[in-house]
Amino acid sequence: MLQNLLKVRYADAPVFLDIASVINAYSLDSRLAVEGQLAPVGRGETFGNVGGAAAYGDRPTITYTPLSGEKFARSLMSPLPVGSILYLVQSGYPADAVLRMSAVSINGLYNAYGGRADMQAGDPRFAALLIAMRDAQRAQALGIRSKSAQDRSAVVVYFREAGEAGAAAVTKIRELLDLDPAVREFDVVYGQFPTDRREIAILSRSTLQVLADCASYVDVPASDVAEGRVYSAPRSSDDLSRFPSLLRVYHGEAAPADAHVAVRYRERWFWISDRDVESKAVLNALLLLFSLTEATSQAAAPLVTIPAR
Repeated sequence: MLQNLLKVRYADAPVFLDIASVINAYSLDSRLAVEGQLAPVGRGETFGNVGGAAAYGDRPTITYTPLSGEKFARSLMSPLPVGSILYLVQSGYPADAVLRMSAVSINGLYNAYGGRADMQAGDPRFAALLIAMRDAQRAQALGIRSKSAQDRSAVVVYFREAGEAGAAAVTKIRELLDLDPAVREFDVVYGQFPTDRREIAILSRSTLQVLADCASYVDVPASDVAEGRVYSAPRSSDDLSRFPSLLRVYHGEAAPADAHVAVRYRERWFWISDRDVESKAVLNALLLLFSLTEATSQAAAPLVTIPAR
């Protein structure tokens, strides 16, 4: 994932591998030997010897295939399911980080984007919305549930009374999204704008857009930018204060010994520090977002073969 972030930043083609099969071959060999010699007195030596040996072998083989064709398009270019994004929030991931990574807009408020072709600064109201949603989540004033047991993709966002801090955060969310003040539950739909004040419309990014935005914050050598080897992503101090980098990637001639993950790319080392808990969490969230695009009903699990000998 880290290497693909670098490839996207340097305008190289990202490569994802899918596990096609897992084959595990094992063997257990044993041998026992008993030998000895009995000689008449005075004509040789009498001795005995017992020996044994055992050997265990475990030879796993994993077959990877490049992700391509329909599966590539579905995994990288399809919008992330809105319901799955919100379930990440419900499971405990910070609402501001999840929506900052995965949303294009919410009720017409646009997120910042660092893509090379259509970079945009982002609406300050979207940044304020992220803060309010995070505050409401901390106060347990924000909840997410399925609309019905039959349709798990239909998601409802609801507000509840949870103290002064929670009430202030909910009031701010209602104001920014122009929600009906008399309603406590809101249907979540996919799109740019809601049809009425009882809906929350979320336009989600594709995995490739998520990668492009996160890659735009990766720290790269100034010489590569000056030579045109990598695109620059200029941001003002106000932009960075509203939409700071979620992922900190360092570079150098050698990787530190305590790096969480490190890759060698273009004759340099790039890494995420093992002491940077936030960046490690974001990297894991990227992996989860990528897995959300997999259609589990259509994709078969990898074949596992374990021969017995």
